Formats: sequence, C-alpha cells, structure tokens
Amino acid sequence: MAVQLSTAVRNARLDSIESTIGASGVLKIRTGSPPATCATADSGTVLATINLPSDWMAAASGGSKAKSGTWDDTSADNTGTAAHFRIYAFDGVTCGLQGTVTGTGGGGDMTLDNTSIISGQYITITSFTLTDGNS
Repeated sequence: MAVQLSTAVRNARLDSIESTIGASGVLKIRTGSPPATCATADSGTVLATINLPSDWMAAASGGSKAKSGTWDDTSADNTGTAAHFRIYAFDGVTCGLQGTVTGTGGGGDMTLDNTSIISGQYITITSFTLTDGNS
C-alpha cells in the first residue's frame, strides 16, 4: 500500500508553499523548457514579470489550492512563446515553484489567455491550481 495523507495534511502542505515563498511573490513567464529543478539556473527569455497580490493563493481545500486575485501584466517584457513559469520570493531571484505554461485548455500547469506574447501586450493568467498527491 502506498502512503496516504489526510486531506488536512495535504491542505497544510499546500498552504505552506505560499507562506514559504512569501506574500510578495514574483511570477516570471519564460520561453523554452523549464530547468530541471528550481535550484537550476533560470533559462529562456523573460516574457512577463508579475508582482503577485499579497494573498496570491486561496486557502487549500480538498487537497488543492487555486490562484487568488488578479494575475496580469499590463506590458509584456519581450516577444516570444510562453512555455514555462517560475514563482520567486519577493527578491525575484529565489525560485520557489516552477512549471509549464499553455493556452487555455492546453493542459499546462498554468494557463494564459494567449501564449504568443508580443512585447508591450497585456497578459492574463487564466488558471493556476496546485493539487497535492498521496490521497
């Protein structure tokens, strides 16, 4: 039998992600594949930089946790195709979380309204949810 965790434990693990990264997280959308781990150096071109709201994730419930508030960039940094993201601590350097990016319905860890980004365009994160395993 595999290890199983209660919903309360799964929720606590998820809630610790936001508290560990901090209330002033920074999201960067980048081109190319994500690095092997968060400890690996950044890769790809930064297309968008978003200062996340102070309470950027809703409280975990049922073993999942969704974005909270508006996540958008009013003026993209560069032109390219969004492929991965990293969420950093307030310093914009310490990576706490990373994953893939796709357009809505594309199955990525995070979905955007449009992955073809042009410098200066408005970008909206349409969906981002974390789900804890071992239920």
